Amino acid sequence: MDRSTAQKILEILKAEFDLPDRAHMKNRPFETLIKTILSQSTTSVNTERSFKRLTQKFKVSAEILAHANVKEIEEAIQVGGLQRNKAKVIKAVSKKILEKFGGDLNFIYKRNIEEARKLLMSLPGVGPKTCDVTLLFSAGRPVMPIDTHIKRVSVRLGLSSEKTNYEETREILQNLFPAEEYLTVHLALIALGRKYCRARNPRCSSCPIRNFCPYASKTAVKERIKAQDKASSQAS
Repeated sequence: MDRSTAQKILEILKAEFDLPDRAHMKNRPFETLIKTILSQSTTSVNTERSFKRLTQKFKVSAEILAHANVKEIEEAIQVGGLQRNKAKVIKAVSKKILEKFGGDLNFIYKRNIEEARKLLMSLPGVGPKTCDVTLLFSAGRPVMPIDTHIKRVSVRLGLSSEKTNYEETREILQNLFPAEEYLTVHLALIALGRKYCRARNPRCSSCPIRNFCPYASKTAVKERIKAQDKASSQAS
């Protein structure tokens, strides 16, 4: 796929979905980091609920959460699931940020991208996706976070394969789209993955970018063959 085709796809997705212009939590990187940890292996609805309950129980700052009782953190975020592990990670990462960076993540605005990524991923429980979400949403830095929806869409569009790792997928997408569009692309591909390009029972026939998708074309062929076989069976 070339950049021109990628841009056509993006324009279609912009028209299809109501995407926010600025969805990041600018100047609130710690909150973004914690919210991203809470989002792991749960729905966006439950992420919002658990984050809201956490903010009702604690001031969401590295200093407060570093000294909070882990059981109380668990109780606050349990609606999102995996609360024991997430509570431990939240406390550990808060403690490390307090010790190593004085309680804030302001370096994400000042360091170059690779240095900022390296520092964020040195924190306990912070992998590349959590790192990149924090950089993009909080600071508008030019990185493309890759979640399960984006990975699946990328594979079906023929941009990558199941074996393509996180960094390779990120580089492929970053090379296809202009940096100022990374946030929009990220949100658009997630929306596409949730509504149409689902893991099970994808809605290929109604997908707005089906004409650009090899997976949708194969699915359409299979559906025609299946329909023909059914018609032949009924006729006989």
